[in-house]
Amino acid sequence: MSSGVIIFGVLAIVAVASAIGMLISQNSVYSALFLVVNFSVIAVLYLILGAPFIALAQITVYAGAIVVLFLFVIMMLGTERLTGSGPIRGQRLIAILVGAVFLAEVTVFLIWRSGLTGVITPSATDLSTPVSIGNALFTTYTLPFEATSLILLVAVIGAIVLTHPEQSISRKQTLKTVQKKETRG
Repeated sequence: MSSGVIIFGVLAIVAVASAIGMLISQNSVYSALFLVVNFSVIAVLYLILGAPFIALAQITVYAGAIVVLFLFVIMMLGTERLTGSGPIRGQRLIAILVGAVFLAEVTVFLIWRSGLTGVITPSATDLSTPVSIGNALFTTYTLPFEATSLILLVAVIGAIVLTHPEQSISRKQTLKTVQKKETRG
C-alpha cells in the first residue's frame, strides 16, 4: 500500500468519525466542534487532491464563518434542553423507510460501480485556481450562480421578517413595563 492511500484512509476515518460524533453528541457545542473537525479534514482532502483554493475556502467559509455563526446562535439561544412533546407519530416509521431507501440506493450504486475499476483521470482544464473558478461561475454557470444569490437574499429577508414581529412585541412589552413603573413611582 502506498503512503497516499494510508493518509487518505486515516483522513476518511477521521471525517466519518467526526460526522458520526456530530450526529450523536448530546451537547450542541460539542456537535459544532465535531463539525469544525470534519470541515478541517475535508479541507486537507482538498489539499491532497491539488485544489488549494477550495481547501482555503473550506476553512475560511465553513470552518470559520459558518461554525462561528452556529456557535453564536447556540450561545444566544442557550444550550439547555427544551421540553418537547416527544416524537411525532409515525416519525420512526418514516425514518426507517427513508433509511432503507438510502441503503438500497447505496447497494445498487456499489453493485453497479463494482464493474468500473479504471483510474479516474483529471480533466484537461485546471479548475482549482481562483481565475478559472471565477470564469466558470460567470460564464458557464451564470444562471445557477444568480439563482443561488437570489435564494440567499430571499432567505435573509425571510429571517428578518420572521424575527421582526417578536422584536416589536418585546419592545411594546418593555414600554408597557416602563410606563407601569412610572405611574407607580
